[in-house]
Amino acid sequence: MLKIRLARGGAKKRPYYSIVVADSHSPRDGRFIEKVGAYNPLLKKDDAQRLVLKGERITEWLSKGAQPTDRVARFLALQGLGTWTHGQNPKKGEPHAKAKERVKEREDRATAVAAAEAAAAAEAAEAAALAAAAPVVEEEPAVEAVAEEAVEAPVEG
Repeated sequence: MLKIRLARGGAKKRPYYSIVVADSHSPRDGRFIEKVGAYNPLLKKDDAQRLVLKGERITEWLSKGAQPTDRVARFLALQGLGTWTHGQNPKKGEPHAKAKERVKEREDRATAVAAAEAAAAAEAAEAAALAAAAPVVEEEPAVEAVAEEAVEAPVEG
């Protein structure tokens, strides 16, 4: 299958892409059939040299069945050579199984903590209700204990 895709060139941290027609099994920067454009992401968006396409050659390859990659399809749509629609993948942002398990464990712990707090609050309210219902009896210090303290203490004089 033929693809119209980007082939990376340029130096480290200085990307430059060639838009090429290549077999889908060939390496990204490897063998290609024809170079049909260039893309320089370092230039400003309104610069004419940022995206250069050979329109006639691209339409010819498209008529022969070459499939553009998503990024190249966006470029072609900007130049009016093709159409591009935003893909819809509803599962893209969905967490995987282990992340779902972790979320479930956190929720279970949170409900257990909330239940424990509710039980402690209920016990405290019950204890307060019992304390309010019970008559308050004040104990006076026993006279015997005061007398014993007086006897035990040696008197110096």
